[in-house]
Amino acid sequence: MTMTFDFSGKNVFVAGGTSGINFGVAQGFARWGAKVVVASRKQDKVDAAVQGLKDLGAEATGFAFDVRDYEAVAAGLKGAVDFFGGSIDVLISGAAGNFPARLMGMSPNAIKSVVDIDLLGTFHVMRAAHEHLTQPGASVINISAPQAYLPMAYQAHVCAAKAGVDMVTRTLAIEWGGDGIRVNSIVPGPIAGTEGMARLAPTPDILSAVEKSVPLGRLGQTDDIAKAAAMLSSDAGAYISGVVLPVDGGWSQEGATSVMSKAAKFMDKMTGQGS
Repeated sequence: MTMTFDFSGKNVFVAGGTSGINFGVAQGFARWGAKVVVASRKQDKVDAAVQGLKDLGAEATGFAFDVRDYEAVAAGLKGAVDFFGGSIDVLISGAAGNFPARLMGMSPNAIKSVVDIDLLGTFHVMRAAHEHLTQPGASVINISAPQAYLPMAYQAHVCAAKAGVDMVTRTLAIEWGGDGIRVNSIVPGPIAGTEGMARLAPTPDILSAVEKSVPLGRLGQTDDIAKAAAMLSSDAGAYISGVVLPVDGGWSQEGATSVMSKAAKFMDKMTGQGS
C-alpha cells in the first residue's frame, strides 16, 4: 500500500537535515508538498541537500550552523522563518554525533562532544525555535536512538545523551502543551544506507546479523522514518504528544541488544579496547 500525505502550505524545518535519516525525512515532506528548510554544519552539504529538495519540486533553502552554538541556531531559525514568510508548522531536530568507543577509550572532550551535539544541541534548537512555532498546531519531533533506553557497549556517551533527549521531549510535551504544541520523539531502528548504521555494523557479516535480528526481517528505510514523522505531524496525530516512538520493525524488543553485543566483540578485536 502506498501512503501519502498532504502538507501543502506547511512549513517544515529539519535540523541536521542534509544527510541520512534526517535528509530522508526532509525529502518526504518535500514530496508531500511542504516548504522545507534544512540545516547542518557544512555549507556544501546544505547546498547539495537543498538542490535535492528542489529537484523534488519543493520550495527549499538551507542554513549552515553548528547546533552547539546557540546564537547561530537562533539566527538560522530566524532566517528560516523569513524564508517561510510565516511560522514553523513542523520542527524536526535530528543533529547527532556518534563514534564507537568504550568509556575508558574516550577522552573527556570526546564524551563532551557527543553530549554537546546530541543533548545540548537539542536544547538549543528547542529553545530558539519556540517563538517561531505555530501556536496552536505545531508538531515538534526529536530524532532519538535505541541507545536512549537500551544499554550498548561502545555507546555510553550516546546512551546518556539520547536518554536526555527523550526526557527533554517528554518534559516539553508538558510545558508546551498549553501553547498547543505537540512534542514527540522518533527512535529509528537499523536504517539501511546511513552513516550511523555503517558505524555500528562495520562489516557485511554484522550487517547481515542485524538484519536477521529484526523481527520484521528487514532493515528500515529512511522513508519509514519520514512516514512516521508525517503521521505524528498530520491530523492523525493531533492527540499524540510526549511519545517516544520506536520505528524499528520490533528490533528493540530483543534483537538490538544481542546483535550489538556481538558487534562490540568485533570492535574489541579491531581496537584492542576489550574490557
